[in-house]
Amino acid sequence: MTTPLDTPGLSGGTLTEERTETRLDDGDHERFAHFVRKDKIVESAVTGEPVIALCGKVWVPSRDPSKFPVCPDCKKIYEGLVPGGSGGKDSD
Repeated sequence: MTTPLDTPGLSGGTLTEERTETRLDDGDHERFAHFVRKDKIVESAVTGEPVIALCGKVWVPSRDPSKFPVCPDCKKIYEGLVPGGSGGKDSD
């Protein structure tokens, strides 16, 4: 069996595939309220584009977050942020 790299005229270098994809997560966003930057929430409300929570969940917000418990992963990440900074507890 020949592979594309065995085909004459092709180099035997490393084959790299780059993907950019947004996957809406139907997971626990229905069970938790997640932390997302306020400006991203407003932008999502206007454009309908999905947001990305601190924990990495991707979805289009449509429910009242006050009716759900806070996502434990988002809370842990949020508590590790330095107020006014961009890094964690150990950043300078």
